Amino acid sequence: MAEVVGKKHFYNKDGFRSFALIFPYALLFCGFILIPIIIAMGLSFTYFDVINTPTFAGMQNYITLLTGDEIFMKYVLPNTILYAIVVGVGGYALSFIMAWILAQVTPRFRTVYALAMYTPSLAGMIMIPYVWKIIFSGDQAGLANAYLMKFGFIDQPIQWLLSSDYFMPIMIFVSLWSSMGIGFLAMLSGIMNIDQELYEAAYIDGIKNRAQEIIYITVPSMKPQMLFGAVMSIVNAFNMGWIGVQLAGANPTPEYAGQLIANHIDDYAYIRYEMGYASAISVALLCLVYLCSRVANNLFTEKDEY
Repeated sequence: MAEVVGKKHFYNKDGFRSFALIFPYALLFCGFILIPIIIAMGLSFTYFDVINTPTFAGMQNYITLLTGDEIFMKYVLPNTILYAIVVGVGGYALSFIMAWILAQVTPRFRTVYALAMYTPSLAGMIMIPYVWKIIFSGDQAGLANAYLMKFGFIDQPIQWLLSSDYFMPIMIFVSLWSSMGIGFLAMLSGIMNIDQELYEAAYIDGIKNRAQEIIYITVPSMKPQMLFGAVMSIVNAFNMGWIGVQLAGANPTPEYAGQLIANHIDDYAYIRYEMGYASAISVALLCLVYLCSRVANNLFTEKDEY
Protein backbone atom coordinates (compact mmCIF):
# COMPACT_ATOMS: atom_id res chain seq x y z
CA MET A 1 0.00 0.00 0.00
CA ALA A 2 2.81 2.37 0.89
CA GLU A 3 4.50 1.55 -2.39
CA VAL A 4 1.36 2.45 -4.36
CA VAL A 5 1.00 5.75 -2.50
CA GLY A 6 4.66 6.55 -3.15
CA LYS A 7 4.28 5.90 -6.87
CA LYS A 8 1.15 8.08 -7.01
CA HIS A 9 2.99 10.90 -5.23
CA PHE A 10 5.87 10.55 -7.70
CA TYR A 11 3.57 10.73 -10.72
CA ASN A 12 1.74 13.75 -9.31
CA LYS A 13 5.03 15.51 -8.69
CA ASP A 14 6.33 14.63 -12.13
CA GLY A 15 3.09 15.81 -13.74
CA PHE A 16 3.27 19.13 -11.89
CA ARG A 17 6.83 19.68 -13.15
CA SER A 18 5.74 18.94 -16.71
CA PHE A 19 2.83 21.36 -16.35
CA ALA A 20 5.13 24.05 -14.92
CA LEU A 21 7.49 23.67 -17.89
CA ILE A 22 4.73 23.75 -20.50
CA PHE A 23 2.62 26.51 -18.93
CA PRO A 24 4.72 29.56 -20.04
CA TYR A 25 4.78 28.35 -23.65
CA ALA A 26 1.08 27.42 -23.55
CA LEU A 27 0.23 30.84 -22.15
CA LEU A 28 2.15 32.67 -24.88
CA PHE A 29 0.82 30.33 -27.58
CA CYS A 30 -2.78 30.88 -26.52
CA GLY A 31 -2.37 34.63 -26.01
CA PHE A 32 -0.54 35.46 -29.24
CA ILE A 33 -1.52 32.67 -31.66
CA LEU A 34 -4.54 30.55 -30.76
CA ILE A 35 -6.86 33.27 -29.42
CA PRO A 36 -6.08 35.77 -32.25
CA ILE A 37 -6.75 33.01 -34.82
CA ILE A 38 -10.10 32.21 -33.22
CA ILE A 39 -11.03 35.92 -33.10
CA ALA A 40 -10.01 36.38 -36.76
CA MET A 41 -12.14 33.40 -37.78
CA GLY A 42 -15.09 34.88 -35.91
CA LEU A 43 -14.63 38.35 -37.42
CA SER A 44 -14.35 36.86 -40.92
CA PHE A 45 -18.11 36.18 -40.77
CA THR A 46 -18.93 39.79 -39.85
CA TYR A 47 -18.86 43.31 -41.21
CA PHE A 48 -16.62 45.31 -38.86
CA ASP A 49 -15.37 48.85 -39.48
CA VAL A 50 -13.49 49.18 -36.14
CA ILE A 51 -15.88 51.88 -34.89
CA ASN A 52 -19.26 50.18 -34.87
CA THR A 53 -20.17 46.83 -33.34
CA PRO A 54 -19.50 43.88 -35.69
CA THR A 55 -22.61 42.72 -37.54
CA PHE A 56 -23.02 39.15 -38.75
CA ALA A 57 -22.54 38.82 -42.52
CA GLY A 58 -22.44 35.04 -42.94
CA MET A 59 -20.29 33.84 -45.86
CA GLN A 60 -20.47 37.19 -47.66
CA ASN A 61 -16.80 38.06 -47.07
CA TYR A 62 -15.64 34.74 -48.53
CA ILE A 63 -18.03 35.03 -51.48
CA THR A 64 -16.69 38.53 -52.18
CA LEU A 65 -13.11 37.28 -51.91
CA LEU A 66 -13.63 34.51 -54.46
CA THR A 67 -16.07 36.18 -56.86
CA GLY A 68 -16.11 39.93 -56.34
CA ASP A 69 -12.55 40.99 -55.50
CA GLU A 70 -11.02 41.55 -58.93
CA ILE A 71 -7.75 42.84 -57.48
CA PHE A 72 -7.32 39.68 -55.41
CA MET A 73 -7.98 37.24 -58.25
CA LYS A 74 -6.18 39.21 -60.97
CA TYR A 75 -3.11 40.47 -59.14
CA VAL A 76 -2.77 39.40 -55.50
CA LEU A 77 -3.23 35.64 -55.80
CA PRO A 78 -1.04 35.18 -58.94
CA ASN A 79 1.65 37.42 -57.42
CA THR A 80 1.59 35.44 -54.17
CA ILE A 81 1.84 32.08 -55.95
CA LEU A 82 4.72 33.29 -58.15
CA TYR A 83 6.50 34.85 -55.19
CA ALA A 84 6.02 31.76 -52.99
CA ILE A 85 7.39 29.45 -55.69
CA VAL A 86 10.43 31.55 -56.57
CA VAL A 87 11.31 32.91 -53.13
CA GLY A 88 9.96 30.03 -51.02
CA VAL A 89 11.17 27.07 -53.05
CA GLY A 90 14.07 28.91 -54.68
CA GLY A 91 15.23 30.45 -51.40
CA TYR A 92 14.98 27.06 -49.69
CA ALA A 93 17.08 25.37 -52.37
CA LEU A 94 19.56 28.25 -52.31
CA SER A 95 19.87 28.00 -48.51
CA PHE A 96 20.65 24.29 -48.74
CA ILE A 97 23.19 24.76 -51.55
CA MET A 98 25.01 27.55 -49.72
CA ALA A 99 24.95 25.58 -46.45
CA TRP A 100 26.44 22.56 -48.22
CA ILE A 101 29.13 24.68 -49.87
CA LEU A 102 30.05 26.32 -46.56
CA ALA A 103 30.33 22.89 -44.95
CA GLN A 104 33.24 22.19 -47.29
CA VAL A 105 35.12 25.35 -46.23
CA THR A 106 37.65 25.48 -43.40
CA PRO A 107 36.12 26.47 -40.01
CA ARG A 108 37.79 29.91 -39.86
CA PHE A 109 36.41 31.10 -43.19
CA ARG A 110 33.13 29.23 -42.70
CA THR A 111 32.22 31.43 -39.73
CA VAL A 112 32.93 34.63 -41.66
CA TYR A 113 30.99 33.54 -44.74
CA ALA A 114 28.04 32.26 -42.68
CA LEU A 115 27.83 35.58 -40.84
CA ALA A 116 27.99 37.49 -44.13
CA MET A 117 25.12 35.44 -45.58
CA TYR A 118 22.99 35.56 -42.42
CA THR A 119 23.34 39.32 -41.80
CA PRO A 120 21.01 40.44 -44.67
CA SER A 121 18.12 38.52 -43.08
CA LEU A 122 18.60 40.62 -39.93
CA ALA A 123 19.26 43.99 -41.55
CA GLY A 124 17.01 43.64 -44.62
CA MET A 125 14.48 46.24 -43.50
CA ILE A 126 17.26 48.74 -42.80
CA MET A 127 19.12 48.03 -46.04
CA ILE A 128 16.14 48.62 -48.36
CA PRO A 129 15.81 52.42 -47.90
CA TYR A 130 19.56 53.02 -47.64
CA VAL A 131 20.91 50.58 -50.23
CA TRP A 132 18.36 49.10 -52.63
CA LYS A 133 16.28 52.24 -53.14
CA ILE A 134 19.47 54.13 -53.95
CA ILE A 135 20.60 51.42 -56.39
CA PHE A 136 17.22 51.36 -58.16
CA SER A 137 16.45 55.07 -57.93
CA GLY A 138 14.59 56.31 -61.00
CA ASP A 139 16.91 59.25 -61.75
CA GLN A 140 20.44 59.42 -63.17
CA ALA A 141 21.91 59.29 -59.67
CA GLY A 142 20.60 55.75 -59.17
CA LEU A 143 23.48 53.30 -59.44
CA ALA A 144 21.65 50.92 -61.80
CA ASN A 145 20.71 53.74 -64.19
CA ALA A 146 24.11 55.39 -63.90
CA TYR A 147 26.05 52.27 -64.92
CA LEU A 148 23.58 51.25 -67.64
CA MET A 149 23.79 54.75 -69.17
CA LYS A 150 27.56 54.83 -68.77
CA PHE A 151 28.01 51.64 -70.79
CA GLY A 152 25.40 52.65 -73.37
CA PHE A 153 22.68 50.11 -72.59
CA ILE A 154 20.00 52.78 -72.06
CA ASP A 155 19.56 56.44 -73.07
CA GLN A 156 17.02 57.50 -70.42
CA PRO A 157 16.74 56.57 -66.74
CA ILE A 158 14.37 53.70 -65.97
CA GLN A 159 11.76 54.08 -63.26
CA TRP A 160 12.62 50.75 -61.67
CA LEU A 161 10.34 51.00 -58.63
CA LEU A 162 7.40 52.62 -60.43
CA SER A 163 7.16 50.25 -63.38
CA SER A 164 5.11 47.05 -63.17
CA ASP A 165 7.57 45.42 -65.59
CA TYR A 166 10.50 45.64 -63.18
CA PHE A 167 8.97 45.83 -59.70
CA MET A 168 8.31 42.13 -59.07
CA PRO A 169 11.73 40.93 -60.37
CA ILE A 170 13.44 43.51 -58.13
CA MET A 171 11.28 42.46 -55.19
CA ILE A 172 12.17 38.78 -55.76
CA PHE A 173 15.87 39.62 -56.08
CA VAL A 174 15.90 41.55 -52.80
CA SER A 175 13.93 38.77 -51.10
CA LEU A 176 16.37 36.08 -52.23
CA TRP A 177 19.27 38.27 -51.09
CA SER A 178 17.82 38.31 -47.58
CA SER A 179 16.53 34.72 -47.52
CA MET A 180 19.50 33.18 -45.68
CA GLY A 181 17.86 33.25 -42.28
CA ILE A 182 17.55 30.84 -39.39
CA GLY A 183 16.63 28.00 -41.76
CA PHE A 184 19.98 28.39 -43.50
CA LEU A 185 21.81 28.15 -40.15
CA ALA A 186 19.77 25.07 -39.21
CA MET A 187 20.75 23.35 -42.46
CA LEU A 188 24.40 24.27 -41.98
CA SER A 189 24.28 22.85 -38.46
CA GLY A 190 22.60 19.67 -39.71
CA ILE A 191 25.23 19.10 -42.39
CA MET A 192 28.07 19.72 -39.95
CA ASN A 193 26.69 17.16 -37.47
CA ILE A 194 26.39 14.25 -39.90
CA ASP A 195 28.65 11.37 -38.91
CA GLN A 196 31.52 11.24 -41.40
CA GLU A 197 31.65 7.46 -41.10
CA LEU A 198 28.37 7.35 -43.03
CA TYR A 199 30.09 8.90 -46.04
CA GLU A 200 33.01 6.49 -45.79
CA ALA A 201 30.67 3.50 -45.61
CA ALA A 202 28.61 4.85 -48.52
CA TYR A 203 31.66 5.12 -50.78
CA ILE A 204 32.60 1.56 -49.90
CA ASP A 205 29.05 0.47 -50.83
CA GLY A 206 29.26 2.09 -54.25
CA ILE A 207 28.50 5.83 -54.10
CA LYS A 208 30.65 7.45 -56.78
CA ASN A 209 30.17 11.24 -56.65
CA ARG A 210 29.01 14.21 -54.57
CA ALA A 211 25.53 14.28 -56.13
CA GLN A 212 24.82 10.74 -54.92
CA GLU A 213 26.35 11.64 -51.57
CA ILE A 214 23.84 14.49 -51.15
CA ILE A 215 20.84 12.41 -52.28
CA TYR A 216 21.53 9.23 -50.32
CA ILE A 217 23.41 10.46 -47.23
CA THR A 218 23.21 14.22 -46.60
CA VAL A 219 19.49 14.88 -47.08
CA PRO A 220 18.20 11.68 -45.35
CA SER A 221 20.53 12.31 -42.39
CA MET A 222 19.25 15.84 -41.73
CA LYS A 223 15.50 15.55 -42.31
CA PRO A 224 14.60 17.45 -39.09
CA GLN A 225 16.72 20.42 -40.20
CA MET A 226 15.32 20.17 -43.73
CA LEU A 227 11.78 20.24 -42.33
CA PHE A 228 12.55 23.22 -40.10
CA GLY A 229 14.12 25.07 -43.03
CA ALA A 230 11.09 24.28 -45.22
CA VAL A 231 8.62 25.58 -42.62
CA MET A 232 10.65 28.76 -42.09
CA SER A 233 10.91 29.28 -45.85
CA ILE A 234 7.13 28.88 -46.25
CA VAL A 235 6.38 31.31 -43.43
CA ASN A 236 8.84 33.89 -44.75
CA ALA A 237 7.59 33.59 -48.34
CA PHE A 238 4.02 34.43 -47.28
CA ASN A 239 5.07 37.08 -44.75
CA MET A 240 7.52 39.21 -46.75
CA GLY A 241 5.04 41.57 -48.36
CA TRP A 242 6.70 44.37 -46.41
CA ILE A 243 9.59 44.27 -48.89
CA GLY A 244 7.35 45.49 -51.71
CA VAL A 245 5.85 48.21 -49.51
CA GLN A 246 9.32 49.36 -48.43
CA LEU A 247 10.56 49.48 -52.03
CA ALA A 248 7.46 51.29 -53.34
CA GLY A 249 7.02 53.50 -50.28
CA ALA A 250 3.26 52.86 -50.27
CA ASN A 251 0.59 50.22 -50.07
CA PRO A 252 -0.70 49.16 -52.57
CA THR A 253 2.40 48.79 -54.74
CA PRO A 254 2.51 50.42 -58.22
CA GLU A 255 -0.21 48.90 -60.43
CA TYR A 256 -0.42 46.07 -57.86
CA ALA A 257 2.76 44.64 -59.40
CA GLY A 258 4.15 43.49 -56.05
CA GLN A 259 0.91 43.13 -54.13
CA LEU A 260 0.86 39.96 -52.02
CA ILE A 261 -1.85 38.56 -49.75
CA ALA A 262 -0.15 40.10 -46.70
CA ASN A 263 -0.29 43.52 -48.37
CA HIS A 264 -3.93 42.99 -49.31
CA ILE A 265 -4.73 42.26 -45.67
CA ASP A 266 -2.95 45.41 -44.51
CA ASP A 267 -4.73 47.44 -47.19
CA TYR A 268 -8.20 46.44 -46.00
CA ALA A 269 -7.37 46.30 -42.29
CA TYR A 270 -5.33 49.46 -41.71
CA ILE A 271 -6.18 51.71 -44.68
CA ARG A 272 -9.82 50.91 -45.47
CA TYR A 273 -10.66 49.66 -41.94
CA GLU A 274 -12.73 46.75 -43.26
CA MET A 275 -11.65 44.35 -40.51
CA GLY A 276 -14.21 41.67 -41.31
CA TYR A 277 -13.06 41.32 -44.89
CA ALA A 278 -9.39 41.54 -43.85
CA SER A 279 -10.02 38.70 -41.38
CA ALA A 280 -11.48 36.57 -44.19
CA ILE A 281 -8.34 37.15 -46.27
CA SER A 282 -6.23 36.24 -43.21
CA VAL A 283 -8.09 32.94 -42.83
CA ALA A 284 -7.52 32.21 -46.53
CA LEU A 285 -3.81 32.90 -46.04
CA LEU A 286 -3.75 30.65 -42.96
CA CYS A 287 -5.27 27.80 -44.97
CA LEU A 288 -2.72 28.31 -47.76
CA VAL A 289 0.20 28.24 -45.32
CA TYR A 290 -1.24 25.15 -43.63
CA LEU A 291 -1.49 23.26 -46.93
CA CYS A 292 2.12 24.12 -47.81
CA SER A 293 3.25 23.06 -44.33
CA ARG A 294 1.49 19.71 -44.74
CA VAL A 295 3.35 19.14 -47.99
CA ALA A 296 6.66 19.89 -46.26
CA ASN A 297 5.77 17.55 -43.39
CA ASN A 298 4.97 14.72 -45.78
CA LEU A 299 8.28 15.20 -47.57
CA PHE A 300 10.61 15.41 -44.57
CA THR A 301 8.88 13.64 -41.67
CA GLU A 302 10.21 10.20 -40.85
CA LYS A 303 7.69 7.48 -41.64
CA ASP A 304 7.12 4.84 -38.96
CA GLU A 305 7.80 1.36 -40.26
CA TYR A 306 6.16 -1.64 -38.67
